[in-house]
Amino acid sequence: MVEVEDVLSRLRRYPDVEAVNLYAVDAADRLLLDEAAEALAAAGDDRVAVIDDGYGALTLGAAAAHDLRGLRVHQDLLTGELALANNARQVGLTDRYTVCELGERLLADVRVVLWRLPRALSGIAETADAIARYAAPEVRVYAGGRDKYLTPAMNAVLAESFGAVQASRGRQKSRVLLATDPKPVGELRFPLRNRLDDHDLEVVAHGAAFSGSRLDIGTRFLLDYLKRMKPDARDAIDLGCGTGILAVALAKARPGIRVTATDQSAAAVASTRATAAANDVADRITVLRDDAMSSAPDNSADLVVCNPPFHVGAAVHTGSAIKMFSETGRVLRPGGELWTVYNTHLNYRGVMERLVGKTEVIGRNRKFTVTRSVRGLHT
Repeated sequence: MVEVEDVLSRLRRYPDVEAVNLYAVDAADRLLLDEAAEALAAAGDDRVAVIDDGYGALTLGAAAAHDLRGLRVHQDLLTGELALANNARQVGLTDRYTVCELGERLLADVRVVLWRLPRALSGIAETADAIARYAAPEVRVYAGGRDKYLTPAMNAVLAESFGAVQASRGRQKSRVLLATDPKPVGELRFPLRNRLDDHDLEVVAHGAAFSGSRLDIGTRFLLDYLKRMKPDARDAIDLGCGTGILAVALAKARPGIRVTATDQSAAAVASTRATAAANDVADRITVLRDDAMSSAPDNSADLVVCNPPFHVGAAVHTGSAIKMFSETGRVLRPGGELWTVYNTHLNYRGVMERLVGKTEVIGRNRKFTVTRSVRGLHT
């Protein structure tokens, strides 16, 4: 049997951002594995699901500790999915798990769920509903995270789908919520829909998608400049598309443009496909789950629009945005434009100037800055 500590000590975050203050395994992962140890041992093969396992600590830790096989895994973020695959190869456990979408294939007849709780309550609600809907009646859900990201509202959301929700004792600033006794389920609550009358656009959003079915204020500000974004663009990319609002707005405003919407979040990709369909532009938008346009060819786009994140998971970190800008410099054709909206205090302008090309501030309000970067001939 593989030693658990040997497995955990060898985990990496790659291909996600790596830095001295960012970790592939933390105290919450270890607490989840300890709290669920007895249930995991009793569950046996093909009865365990793992959800939003950051970089594989829960999946590979459970497999190693209890010699489990047939683990079913769902990770919203592609970087986590790829990191798990890389780490599984590194420790020789590639045959222990299967990747599944959130739904019946992931959860049918499951007795134990290990789950790193996301910060978005809507994401918790959709996943909790799926577990209650498809897992075995005796399922035990071990949902945990770092204390600073857990809120009483999370207990309340879990209680909507489970009859009992209990908190573990804290350890190393981490805690686990145990949810049992799934409640009867009604009609599917997700995805959510919202009509944006001022933009003649319907938004469809799964729970884990950024900003849900609302129009976040950064994207709203960027939309004000839609008509000025490279008028002769033939190929555009909505980078980090979320629910697809920018992609759909571009497709509706410019019938001749080809739009690719890309995000590493499975919930975002599903939301964007649904938003495109709801606005009758699905035939003109290609939606891809990708890590910062890594699969896009060099010199293949005239226009990139982006509302970049400033979090890597729960930690405030600009590494993901910088990775996006670097890929944009590669993907844009000479003369192509990057239009970005970002929190002004982040001051991305110098980074975009270096990685993309000449950058100018086009708009600024009390919170956000909109910039246009033009790729030069030698960027």
